[in-house]
Amino acid sequence: MTGRSPNNGGNKQETDSAIWERYTEGKYEDFNLDKQGEGSFWAAVPNPNEPDAAKAQSCTELPFWVKNGEQPEVENAISPKILSALAYERIQVPDTEVELNPKDRQTVNLPTWVWLDKGTYRPLSVTASVDLGGGAKISATTTVKPESLALSAGTEDARLHPGSGECPVGEDGGIGSPYEKGSGKKTPPCGVTYLRATQDGGGYPLKATLTWDASWEGTGGAGDDELPDGRFGDTRNVTVQEIQSIN
Repeated sequence: MTGRSPNNGGNKQETDSAIWERYTEGKYEDFNLDKQGEGSFWAAVPNPNEPDAAKAQSCTELPFWVKNGEQPEVENAISPKILSALAYERIQVPDTEVELNPKDRQTVNLPTWVWLDKGTYRPLSVTASVDLGGGAKISATTTVKPESLALSAGTEDARLHPGSGECPVGEDGGIGSPYEKGSGKKTPPCGVTYLRATQDGGGYPLKATLTWDASWEGTGGAGDDELPDGRFGDTRNVTVQEIQSIN
């Protein structure tokens, strides 16, 4: 806008003159110096994390004056909703790493228990805020929490538990249950039973995808549900053996 781009060519002088007049003799005479402390200039700032370059640079508003404590009525001006999205970008969830029992080699027709560590996979929140001046501010807190774990056995020769392969969050806030001694033949709340052994040293790709539900609350109350859910998966090869019995 100020002609600082190296390829701006002959437009530099014209652009700079128009901007200079706006803040010296035009709408904001002497840069609103007589209103010092009563407000501030707001300016467009591109989001460095926006992959769409055109969208990141879509705001072409020149810096404009806003009184302390007021939210500007300008398209794309910062708002609790925008802050919720910026906070969403900053949330870092842990990698999806499920616990298994048996831990290493699985056995045909015996269930494999699958669960997530409750201490690791818990609700996470980030708050973003902007000072409006005069002691006022706007903010938004975005929270993500585990919603369900989807299992894919990596072979049709298997039964998922539950049958849908979607393990929901339990009443205790966890997904799945840790294996307890003596539960070998019980049906796990989350797991898989393999019906055929792996061959030639290979393995079945067991995939676990964790869905994180996203919501936000900001200045003025709870927000809408436009934040996308996050889905993060992990795949590991599991070896399945068949135990031979002798009568």
